[in-house]
Amino acid sequence: MAGERTTAETHSPPTGTGRSRIPRVKGEMYSRSGLAGGVASVVKGRLPHPPRSEKVIHLKVNKKERHLATASAIAFTADLEAVKGRGHRVKKLALPLVVSDEIETVEKTSELVSFLEKVDLGPELLRVSQSTKRNTGKSRLRGRAYSRRVGPLIVVTNDRGVGRAAASVPGVGVARVDSLNVTELAPGGVPGRLVLWTESSLGSLAASIKEGISVAA
Repeated sequence: MAGERTTAETHSPPTGTGRSRIPRVKGEMYSRSGLAGGVASVVKGRLPHPPRSEKVIHLKVNKKERHLATASAIAFTADLEAVKGRGHRVKKLALPLVVSDEIETVEKTSELVSFLEKVDLGPELLRVSQSTKRNTGKSRLRGRAYSRRVGPLIVVTNDRGVGRAAASVPGVGVARVDSLNVTELAPGGVPGRLVLWTESSLGSLAASIKEGISVAA
């Protein structure tokens, strides 16, 4: 409705007034009365071709290309230099990080934070919590007032409560192994995210890769 909240109307008939046939604001003794409005290319007018909210803007990617990108992102999660290059604090950790399936049943945020600190991810959580900054410009005007660094990702077979517990921990994400995608494994297009794999998720991942190889053969 930007530029369209006006009383401007075209004269009926639009001829005989000695001026251009363009909508004019109604009224008298008013600063805007008689001025053009409600159309594009005039002061306080509407946009000529505004973006439509119902328009779907997306880029299709070939299935094999998408699978290759996901496989590459998974491989980078075991590369210590790539993980450090993203800024994660993993000085004494051996990658890939494999944890017990019991983490799927963690339902309290405090328990999840305690577990992450036990596996030497305390500095990583501190890095993420201290990285919050206030954006400027249009991002702030459009509701994206704050930005934060990305933290570790927990890959599970079944989310039995850990997803809700991780929702309150800054930067920590939870993903199911059967719906992994490159945007979770390589946020911003940069591979090497710190990932915690459960034992069952690694097993199902290996099984799916074997099945894909056999089908291709």
